Amino acid sequence: MSTAPAPSAKPVDTRGLAGQTVGDTSICAVTQTELIYRGYEIADLAENASFEEVAHLLIVGHKPTAAELAAFKAEVASMRAIPTSVRDAIVRVAKESPNAHPMSILRTGVSLLSHLDPDCEDNSPAAGLRKSKRLLAQIPTIVGACQRTLDGQSPVDPDPSLGHAANLLWSITGKKPDELAARIMDVSLVLYAEHDFNASTFSCRTIASTETDMHSAVCGGIGALKGPLHGGANEMAMEMLKDIDRDCAGGKMTVDPKAINEWMQRAFAEKRKLMGFGHRVYKNGDHRAGILRRWGLKLAEKQGPSSKKWFDMGDEVQAIMLRDKNIHPNVDFPCGMTYFIMGIPVPQYTPIFVAARITGWCAHIMEQHANNRIIRPLASYTGPMGLHWKA
Repeated sequence: MSTAPAPSAKPVDTRGLAGQTVGDTSICAVTQTELIYRGYEIADLAENASFEEVAHLLIVGHKPTAAELAAFKAEVASMRAIPTSVRDAIVRVAKESPNAHPMSILRTGVSLLSHLDPDCEDNSPAAGLRKSKRLLAQIPTIVGACQRTLDGQSPVDPDPSLGHAANLLWSITGKKPDELAARIMDVSLVLYAEHDFNASTFSCRTIASTETDMHSAVCGGIGALKGPLHGGANEMAMEMLKDIDRDCAGGKMTVDPKAINEWMQRAFAEKRKLMGFGHRVYKNGDHRAGILRRWGLKLAEKQGPSSKKWFDMGDEVQAIMLRDKNIHPNVDFPCGMTYFIMGIPVPQYTPIFVAARITGWCAHIMEQHANNRIIRPLASYTGPMGLHWKA
């Protein structure tokens, strides 16, 4: 008796290294249901840890004691000022090139810092830790100097009395944030601090594997994070909501679900890429998204209808995406709304991402340097063979 041949298996799409394990790390684990920083789950950290505690956990390698945390916070706060030459360069670029993306300006600022860092060419663990702390401290100052210049204002000096998140907001806006705004920013930094071998972190590790310096690797990470398919997604998500508001609300404080549904159906028909949704790993939803939405909604409800409408609109968009496409939001979606109602200019969303992710990048760079082998994968060649140059 003959049997029918078994159907051939559908080929696995491994483009972008999808599904491939490319190395070991003790820093972070990402699964369909959990995000873990050195053993601690993200919901636990977002609820109970400050960003400074998480930064210590990632960079130094363990949960700090009360004494260690106090010393770490004081040390990082003392490092926030940037050299005058770097500050002047940031101001000049922002003034003379107002269309330059803040991520590009930040990348330049980090590169300039490298020339003045006494540990730049030293890849030892002790030097790596010192550089990590300086970058953690100085990146918010660069971000603030850039935005203040774009706003036609002079940069403000870092405030050592403020925590990391509050000082970041102070540097950008020149205003001392209230407790809720500082807490929301702190939570967002915790959520964005680390995410295993994502595109920017893998870029940092690949660069570091050549045994080049930390600043060079971080510049590569900034370049990778700038892309709209990675860190820039939070900017694009907010721009999408602004388009929906313009087309469906016309500045009104109320949301029209029917108009939003019609807008979404047109976007689907036009195959428009809707940012802030879907994730390579989290097929059943990014658990960071719900955490940040809850905090952002607290601020929106405190501020009133003009802020609350963005979350009402976002909830409609989210429901339609889940109903029609079975796609969940990722953390970039509520981030866009939350930062917007905090008064942060959209182009600064991704630089703020850097202010958080620098902790994960530096941890990975140090881990790569500590047990290094140059990252050099093979390629599957698909071009012609056997050609002859001379007939």
